[in-house]
Amino acid sequence: MNNQQVVLAKRPQSIPQDDVFRFETIETREPHAGEVQVESIYVSVDPYMRGRMNDTKSYVQPFQVNEPLQGHIVGKVTQSNDERLSVGDYVTGILPWKKINTVNGDDVTPVPSKDVPLHLYLSVLGMPGMTAYTGLLQIGQPQSGETVVVSAASGAVGSVVGQIAKIKGAKVVGIAGGKQKTTYLTDELGFDAAIDYKQDDFAQQLEAAVPDGIDVYFENVGGAISDEVFKHLNRFARVPVCGAISAYNNEKDDIGPRIQGTLIKNQALMQGFVVAQFADHFKEASEQLAQWVSEGKIKFEVTIDEGFDNLPSAFRKLFTGENFGKQVVKVAEE
Repeated sequence: MNNQQVVLAKRPQSIPQDDVFRFETIETREPHAGEVQVESIYVSVDPYMRGRMNDTKSYVQPFQVNEPLQGHIVGKVTQSNDERLSVGDYVTGILPWKKINTVNGDDVTPVPSKDVPLHLYLSVLGMPGMTAYTGLLQIGQPQSGETVVVSAASGAVGSVVGQIAKIKGAKVVGIAGGKQKTTYLTDELGFDAAIDYKQDDFAQQLEAAVPDGIDVYFENVGGAISDEVFKHLNRFARVPVCGAISAYNNEKDDIGPRIQGTLIKNQALMQGFVVAQFADHFKEASEQLAQWVSEGKIKFEVTIDEGFDNLPSAFRKLFTGENFGKQVVKVAEE
């Protein structure tokens, strides 16, 4: 059976263009004992994948040139030689960008419920939701009445962070790009304030929005936006560092702010993290997020592009601000 995959054709220097990706036609391998064949239905594109395109040391191995890219996928079992999984089961896992994958049964996990849209297992009920829940609650530890600021607040992680902070009783200020996104944060998600970083008076708007300073800053972007935020940190502030998307496509390393003095003066905590380090909390996070979604306490926005051929363009949207909420690609019918 013919199959298709997307490989890394070369390492990008900035935002990955079409020549960074190569589509290849391959044969589909039949599953051996303990293996299953999974047809991809929804493929997630995520900012962290950009870092894996560089040949640099990080918390995860880089993608190899001429090898398939990998990401979070929701798919359907089409053949099974694993007694734990049946044909027709929906599963999720970190899999190569292929239309059909033949993998060990241990490499995929059945989705907990079919009563919610499958793509939610790539957003609020998947890795972005786990990241928001664990990073905010384990590092940020927001208390009722505190002020929480979230950058990239309309994105897959930031939007969930802000809503969890509201559930915990915090005042929440979101930072996003454009009126559509800032209006969404306040009118739909219930943020107390939202600031458009593209406006010339961004610094003044931020200062006005946090008259009592900032107790928790959930960092997703880095760069000039965060330089302004750091000026308002309170004593004992906590800064979970989830991402720095503003610098992912820089050709040279980002020097960044000289923040040590600010951290010392405020006795503040700034901690980078990756979601895998909080794996012990995933069951708790999954159950709590599912409950909040069912109760309408957490809302979500998903941008769904269609077609396997559109994976590269969907990935680029993460860095141009064209996507809204979580970006996924539907590559087959459910």
